[in-house]
Amino acid sequence: LPERDRAELKRRKLLLEVTLKSYWIRKGSAFSTAVARQETELTPEMIATGSWQQRPFKPYNFSALGLPPACGHLHPLLKVRSQLPQIFLELG
Repeated sequence: LPERDRAELKRRKLLLEVTLKSYWIRKGSAFSTAVARQETELTPEMIATGSWQQRPFKPYNFSALGLPPACGHLHPLLKVRSQLPQIFLELG
């Protein structure tokens, strides 16, 4: 349809444009019908038996953040201030 006619039909709500997407799915080089669990750690038993050479390993995520370090402590006066409401609740 010419652009002018198409705009007229859309204005009168007689035309609905739909976008269709399609994908081609093919078997890749690592295709398998069995689900193989990837190993996360290399154990001494794997090294001793040599089985690590045939097993797939998960890739490392070097951009992952570690656990925050447990450091610091409350000032003694802040400890007392945080304990005061508990003391009053016990007495009251």
